[in-house]
Amino acid sequence: MTSLLLSGLKAGTLTITLNRPERANAFTLELIGELQTAFTQAACDPQVRVVVLTGAGRVFGAGQDIEEIKSHGDTLSYRQHLLRTYNPLVLQIRQIEKPVIAAVNGACAGASLGIALACDMRLAAHTASFVVGFNGIGLVPDSAVSLLLPALIGVGRASEFTFTNAPISASQALDLGLVNRVHPAPKLMAETQILAAQLAAGPVGTYGLTKLAFNRAVLSNLEDVLNYEADLQEMAGKQPEHKEGVAAFLENRKPKWNTDSDLS
Repeated sequence: MTSLLLSGLKAGTLTITLNRPERANAFTLELIGELQTAFTQAACDPQVRVVVLTGAGRVFGAGQDIEEIKSHGDTLSYRQHLLRTYNPLVLQIRQIEKPVIAAVNGACAGASLGIALACDMRLAAHTASFVVGFNGIGLVPDSAVSLLLPALIGVGRASEFTFTNAPISASQALDLGLVNRVHPAPKLMAETQILAAQLAAGPVGTYGLTKLAFNRAVLSNLEDVLNYEADLQEMAGKQPEHKEGVAAFLENRKPKWNTDSDLS
């Protein structure tokens, strides 16, 4: 059976690879659980000095696997889902006292965007793109996207890219401050490993304390925001717009947001 998560430790750098390329590395409950375990172990392992997170194949991550959500029918509580999955994962990434680098090798959308934004730095392939995604299926941003995206690019731009669901190219992301560096796709992992090695050779304990300082200064309300996102998502998930958005996604068509028609 193919592992959903690949990992390798070399010279202090732990590289974690999301390994569902046939499903665009979309998150399932099992994959999220394995990723949480990987970060728990990394936090406790003194050999791990830097963590690199990337995706297998040509996609970083497509967010939540919609088909898995659909399989629960109307029984799934989006609030409880977030409290079990993305909320603790985002907190793990922010609270681990070691640098975490996202190597964004391709498309990055939805919850995968939130996970990438939670990392300390983002390096992107020139072919990478970023899509907020949530409004496109009648949901609100979660996985701390509602906090981290405006913090990085401003509320106006965050609103534009969320409402329009327009993709952000790697070059745009660099100009906006969404990513730190852009590299040719074939060189992304090599360049990421060079940066990771540089950090691993540095004062990692001090980096960890600096993360705590940044968290207090800029993200002190992170847990409250995650909790509020869960409340809003619970409401959004029960709306007709979400039902239509999911149906359109699965049927590979544009949603019909006509408020004059009965979407229920």
